[in-house]
Amino acid sequence: MAPVTRQVSGHAAPAPVPSGPASWQPLAAAVAELPVLDASGRPVPFGELFRERRAIVVFVRHFLCYICKEYVEDLAKIPKSFLQEANVTLIVIGQSSYHHIEPFCKLTGYSHEIYVDPEREIYKRLGMKRGEEIASSGQSPHVKSNILSGSIRSLWRAVTGPLFDFQGDPAQQGGTLILGPGNNIHFIHHDRNRLDHKPINSVLQLVGVQHVDFTSRPSVIHV
Repeated sequence: MAPVTRQVSGHAAPAPVPSGPASWQPLAAAVAELPVLDASGRPVPFGELFRERRAIVVFVRHFLCYICKEYVEDLAKIPKSFLQEANVTLIVIGQSSYHHIEPFCKLTGYSHEIYVDPEREIYKRLGMKRGEEIASSGQSPHVKSNILSGSIRSLWRAVTGPLFDFQGDPAQQGGTLILGPGNNIHFIHHDRNRLDHKPINSVLQLVGVQHVDFTSRPSVIHV
């Protein structure tokens, strides 16, 4: 299968990245060996997640972030059949304790693969930013709440949850990668701020997955 065209955000990873329609760079073996945790706390080497097939890997800021919640709610709308037809895996990685995975999946309706990197070691090694960069990211098609209502709901979830914590470092930013098969990076985008995530359909297009309609508007009945 032909390599995926890789596009990189303006803030590149620490190592130089080749460019071109068939470009890719290797993922360091040391990073592939780092563990992520599943919902039961079982460690899995990061590289095992995409050893056999291509994967869209989305690193989110933290599970209490309302923007991350709404982005993952849209990821949850991607039919598994669409991914299977393209032989692609969808993976979300957070940076909380693994105890928060199951409640987050129930909250968002997300049923694809999900893991956590509580020490943020993979985040760091992949060059994910900490702190907010002031930059215009445009209007996200995946964010439905305004900053006030979204922040209030996030705080409410923090104080009413079984563990009062922020479910990750609030300053950590995320990113999106296309990886595999094997330790190959085909695409990497580092989020500059909480609104700088990649539109989902633009990533799906890169791996040959069908376009998904994420609008939730009720149909209009003409009488």
